[in-house]
Amino acid sequence: MGLLKPAIRTEKNYRLYGKAEALRLQQILFYKELQVPLREIAEILDDPQFNPLSALELHKKELQQQKDRLETLLQTIDKTINHLKNKTMLSTEELYAGLPRETAEAWQQEAKEKWGFDFERSQNYLLNKSKPEFESLKEQAKANQIKLLSLMGEEPTSEQVQKVIAKHYLIIREFWGTAGSPDKQAEAYAGLADLYVTDERYTSQQGQPNPAFAQFLNKAMKHYAKKLK
Repeated sequence: MGLLKPAIRTEKNYRLYGKAEALRLQQILFYKELQVPLREIAEILDDPQFNPLSALELHKKELQQQKDRLETLLQTIDKTINHLKNKTMLSTEELYAGLPRETAEAWQQEAKEKWGFDFERSQNYLLNKSKPEFESLKEQAKANQIKLLSLMGEEPTSEQVQKVIAKHYLIIREFWGTAGSPDKQAEAYAGLADLYVTDERYTSQQGQPNPAFAQFLNKAMKHYAKKLK
């Protein structure tokens, strides 16, 4: 189809290719790797506005994204193989230990309807953790809460409190299954802050209501969420 023409043909009809043809072949192979049909490749390369340097920079960006995605998949496979071999895979029952299944399901449905929260993503992310990893995450959350309780006398927007809130934010993102996501979820985090003062299920500490702490946490989280935008 004339996608890659030789620079010249010899008297014996051998095709000879030069540097320009080699660079064109490279572009063809990169576009093929990105699943672009040959006819579309021909249209792209023959466009008078085609810029080889810009194309290479775009190829690099798209291939890097593919590389990152494949590395994530490989890490997930390695972790799952390890969990299955060593029988350390977290179960759904362990994920919601201490919380009745009916309650957990009701909360999930409520969050999905009100805020469009993806509980399936969160659950799958957490289930891919080992038992020690999940226990460590819960311990971090507990220690963070204790630290925040000890700072209730401080201004919620102070540097000291905001430093601990930053850790709280990262822990929440781990539970949400969105750690490392480019979406900072500022609105979602601010929405969670509102739940601490509007929903008694979130305001209780160790089974006892603590409205003062809820107000403190709400202000600290809202302030941090604003800085994320």
